[in-house]
Amino acid sequence: MTFILVFHVLLVLTFTIRILLRDDLSPPVRLAWFIVLNVLPYVGIAIYFLFGETDLGHRADKRHKEIFDEIHENAKQFMGTPADVDQLINPEYRNSFHYAGSINGFYPVAGNNATLMEDATATRDSLIADIDAAQDYVHVLYYIWLSDHTGTALADALIRATQRGVVCRAMADGLGSHQLIKSQLWEKMKEAGVQLAVALPLDKPVRTLLTSRLDLRNHRKITIIDGKVTYCGSRNSADPEFLVKAKYAPWVDIMLRLTGPIVTQNQLLFISDWMQATGEKLNDFELKLEPAQEGFPAQVMGDGPTERKGATPQLFACLIATARFELTLSTPYFVPDETVLEALRAAAYRGVKVTLIFPKVNDSWIVAAASRSHYFKLLEAGCDLFEFKGGLLHAKTLTMDNKITLIGSSNLDLRSFDLNYENNILLQDKAITNAVLGRQQQYLDSSDQVFFETVSSWSYLKRIKNNIIATVSPIL
Repeated sequence: MTFILVFHVLLVLTFTIRILLRDDLSPPVRLAWFIVLNVLPYVGIAIYFLFGETDLGHRADKRHKEIFDEIHENAKQFMGTPADVDQLINPEYRNSFHYAGSINGFYPVAGNNATLMEDATATRDSLIADIDAAQDYVHVLYYIWLSDHTGTALADALIRATQRGVVCRAMADGLGSHQLIKSQLWEKMKEAGVQLAVALPLDKPVRTLLTSRLDLRNHRKITIIDGKVTYCGSRNSADPEFLVKAKYAPWVDIMLRLTGPIVTQNQLLFISDWMQATGEKLNDFELKLEPAQEGFPAQVMGDGPTERKGATPQLFACLIATARFELTLSTPYFVPDETVLEALRAAAYRGVKVTLIFPKVNDSWIVAAASRSHYFKLLEAGCDLFEFKGGLLHAKTLTMDNKITLIGSSNLDLRSFDLNYENNILLQDKAITNAVLGRQQQYLDSSDQVFFETVSSWSYLKRIKNNIIATVSPIL
């Protein structure tokens, strides 16, 4: 009995010291781990061992640095410069664009154009048509790639392109697309000559558990055609019916089709992932500077566990802080850190019309509870809060002052902030921002507004449940 007690104390003490030694943890995260370790010591230790560390390991960090050093040295003409921010961006928004550029070196490039895709069918048809028209190469990367109508159509288009001599590279996340990677469709692409790679594979789970964690994922959605066209938004390669979680369907996404120099920036982000997965070099890829054209300034922002910690929430906080009169934001998963939460409240307090749109029914009850624990503080500050009831709203959008748009794969949750590789595009343009605003209005038209009086009248049990979940949300 004494031995068991000593072993228990030493085990809990060891993990407690480890948590105290980590300089990358915020006080709320440390507190959440302390609670879990003390309330459920053995379960908590197992959870920490599996999911506590947010590090891919020294080798991955070293390789990431090598890749971006190579990109910065040999492709800097495509990445923009800090001086471009001051030339292209309105003064009141420059701080946010400067901050975005500090993350991985992509600064605004001018001369871009974009089309907001009407719906899932239009996105699929446009993307397949672009691939069928490709002459040189096609690069695709998806977190979730299913063998449904959309996923199969994409695979077939890549096969057709390969058969006519187009170089096709396709990458899928090892967890999100695990069914596809083991499927006949994946093998069919391989046999046809499509070059395939798996981002963060799970073929060596024991090694992954010992050196990293299983749920560090590549959440990006990137498509590049001939260096001339790219797609950016929230949509995976899957039907809206989303068969793996059909009870929450339809999944409502948003996508932009973009042309101009921004395409090459998105291409470089894809290349960084491909180089990490395959060991190929930058000079294995064709990069070209598109001719100047009329268009808006935009820049790519990529984040992930090998970038500096806190980059995404700090970017959101910068954007929110520069909003002058209006900010509208949609996300399926809202579990913010204090940086983002207080920035939203501060914006509302200083008179900005802050509108937030979340799903009414979420595919994660834990995320839904943690999200709703913040409703009182948001509504108290004057934010307008809506819950979308037309399916699972999966669109990640931020529009600001009828001029600024951020669109991509990042959710407003700690998983996107700390664990996932994400891709986003930040742009300044009235026409595209108004188009995205129009889409956000469609979401609002299919939403129920949440009022302060309603949240104030929630039962004690509901409030306790939400707040308990929120207390440990930093480690979810």
